[in-house]
Amino acid sequence: MVEFTLSDVSQFVGKEIGVSGWMTVDQSRIDQFADCSGDRQWIHVDVERAKRESPYGAPIAHGYLTLALVAPLQMEIGAVPTDAGAAFNYGLDKVRFLAPVKAGARVRLRVALIDVERKSGGVVLKTNNTLEIEGSDKPALVAESLALIMPRKAA
Repeated sequence: MVEFTLSDVSQFVGKEIGVSGWMTVDQSRIDQFADCSGDRQWIHVDVERAKRESPYGAPIAHGYLTLALVAPLQMEIGAVPTDAGAAFNYGLDKVRFLAPVKAGARVRLRVALIDVERKSGGVVLKTNNTLEIEGSDKPALVAESLALIMPRKAA
């Protein structure tokens, strides 16, 4: 994993920042996401029906659950400059859900820095995020995300 600061972050454009550890997306996590999002489609939460009727033979994680994993896995990698005072979600430029994540599968995040733009007293980092599924040729998703990074305030 790469460590960088606000002053040298531009040197890392076009380079991989790092890869997270593996995270298990278990049925409990899927059920908790269903509870908080209100999305309780059977393909996610009805284990027996999903085994019988789903084209995947098992329940699958919500696409938005897999997208929500990007932020904490980016933090694990250290995708924020070491001298940042704060980091804010600034948006997404592109998201594609490419493969389902079955309950019990393990995923990890691979992050590359695409662009750095000076803005609003800080910088906007644009990263390419690939959420890989263990044992799969296709990733769960690819997302271009934007983070507004603000420097620490002087003491």
